[in-house]
Amino acid sequence: MVITMNKHFLYNIFSRIPILETERLTLRRMRVNDAEDMFDYARRADVTRYLTWDCHADVLQTREYLKYVEEQYEDGEFYDWAIALRETGKMIGTCGFTSFDEKNNAAEVGYVLNPDYRGQGLMPEAVREILKFGFLRLNLHRITARYMEGNDASRRVMEKCGMSFEGTHRESMYIKGSYATVSVCAILRDEYLDAQAQRAEAEKQPFLKV
Repeated sequence: MVITMNKHFLYNIFSRIPILETERLTLRRMRVNDAEDMFDYARRADVTRYLTWDCHADVLQTREYLKYVEEQYEDGEFYDWAIALRETGKMIGTCGFTSFDEKNNAAEVGYVLNPDYRGQGLMPEAVREILKFGFLRLNLHRITARYMEGNDASRRVMEKCGMSFEGTHRESMYIKGSYATVSVCAILRDEYLDAQAQRAEAEKQPFLKV
């Protein structure tokens, strides 16, 4: 059965955004007391270089942003999770849906990670959980992700999660005083389900020593 995406459907889910867990991470709603952890990376130019927002000037700005986020959660109009380490509870980034295309049963996913935690496979781990939620809980047909020219690390995350490169839109976004070239990757529901089935089948196979 295809679920018809609408505001009421999204509100019922995201006004009480569920906690998701992976092997190493907890994906949960953001909180005002995450301000120090978020500011730790939101203040860095190497983080915001390929994002649409600027560095946070101080932790007070981060705290005000998180207050705004809490209000958006209550209204069911914010679709992003905090990424926290299960072992310590420290928030190290965010991952979730940036927008929904209700008519076409599609969504776009976005993510940010504290650079101190790069190279450990944590972001693909988080994105895979969001894709799972999108396809199995929201019954989406298509999920896309975009990255700015030069942000090869972001594209690698998408490809590790099974997303396929679809094309480039030259100088399609005016951001921070200049035009940015943006590329798109995407994955369809059937592709996701097929990949999961293949993985499950492979895990049943005995180890073959060559």
